[in-house]
Amino acid sequence: MKAVRIYGYGGPDVLRFEVDVPEPAMGPDMLLIEAVATSVNPIDWKVRSGARQKDFPLALPAILGKDVSGVVRAVGNEVDAFAPGDRVLALADATYAQYVAVPAAIATRLPDGLDPINAAAIPLVAMTGEQLVRLTTQATAGQTILVTGALGSVGRVAVHTARKLGATVIAGVRGRQVAEAAALGADLVLALDDDDAIARLDAVDGVADTVGGETAAKLFAKVKRGGKFGYASMLPDGLAGRFPEVAVGRVFARPDPFTLREIAEDVRDGRLQLPISRHLPLAEVAAAHEMLEKGGGGKIVLTV
Repeated sequence: MKAVRIYGYGGPDVLRFEVDVPEPAMGPDMLLIEAVATSVNPIDWKVRSGARQKDFPLALPAILGKDVSGVVRAVGNEVDAFAPGDRVLALADATYAQYVAVPAAIATRLPDGLDPINAAAIPLVAMTGEQLVRLTTQATAGQTILVTGALGSVGRVAVHTARKLGATVIAGVRGRQVAEAAALGADLVLALDDDDAIARLDAVDGVADTVGGETAAKLFAKVKRGGKFGYASMLPDGLAGRFPEVAVGRVFARPDPFTLREIAEDVRDGRLQLPISRHLPLAEVAAAHEMLEKGGGGKIVLTV
């Protein structure tokens, strides 16, 4: 099969497009998906570079990728919820490939009317943003939740989730993005690069942080005693320890096919916008990684 593998850590040039990679092994509880598309995520280049080797060690050679949209080609003999020909979506592993094997329990059917190629942009960012809010900030109706990086894909899902849970939502973005962020439907937009604006901000019940670094450091003091700070990026060393009255949680997205289906339907119906900046063939994944590392823009989808 066609796939992209890496044989060592490094820059985008370590990504090798190959046409004779063995198909993944199938278990009795698994699906073999012929991929229509996958997408690139920041975690992909961080793993590829070796920067996240501690959290995500690889057995080399390895296939990267976390998103897959495609068609079921084979099912294990213990699977009765899917059949060959079903169109599916999943948060999985080793998705930079023509064929992807996944446990049937983590896949969901592609909603009717949702473009299968663009759907590949959804799984990882959907699960990260939703779980960041629901599990780490534990947002409830009536609370105030600040989402940083609100115009990013994970941030958009976090804003969307917090709104659905009935929270008052503050969308944190750069000052030059304030007007654009108004379309997210948050109750307030905050310029995160404006220290005076942060100083004027009332204490919040929780922060869903997708930015990390010094931005996160500025916001810890704005969380109420007993509040929660959830993060999906990296925090400065020792930061959390300076605020023992704040519960800190990090999200590592895990598959949730029921919630993934719900978010996919929200995208299909226009209730959630996840901009896609570019479509590239799988063979051009190195170029996609270069673009991703520069930052900005929407998701990059790879057609298989």
